[in-house]
Amino acid sequence: MAIQPSRNVMMCAVLFSVVAFATFAATQDQKAAHLPSSNPVSGARVCRQYCAVCHGLDLRGHGPLATELKTPPPDLTTLAQRHGGKFPDAYVEEVLRSGVKTPAHGDSDMPIWGPLFASIRGTDPALVNIRIVNLTAYIKSMQAK
Repeated sequence: MAIQPSRNVMMCAVLFSVVAFATFAATQDQKAAHLPSSNPVSGARVCRQYCAVCHGLDLRGHGPLATELKTPPPDLTTLAQRHGGKFPDAYVEEVLRSGVKTPAHGDSDMPIWGPLFASIRGTDPALVNIRIVNLTAYIKSMQAK
């Protein structure tokens, strides 16, 4: 009989992996941030590093951790459709910075990326903002047509 790890153990292992990888990636991003005319962090790269584990590489909500969450991650490719055909840039940036604040959405398992990005050693507020803006632009570019 195989022993199944508890959900909490799995979540902790995944979170530890994400944080460890993020720390490594941030070191690399910091090197690029100091090069003239460089884009320190592309939205696609941020998405792969931080979002794909839950939302999937295609952003449709089917990442490898999605089944472990109490609330399935939303399909991010339909944000514009769900907001009257216009992509909600400001809303997405606010969710990334501060988390979901609308009670109708229920509890959120999603990490609040603003403070997490800011906690990466050597990261200044400008780089946090660049990550959030670039990630928002990438999500916008992935909207269903």
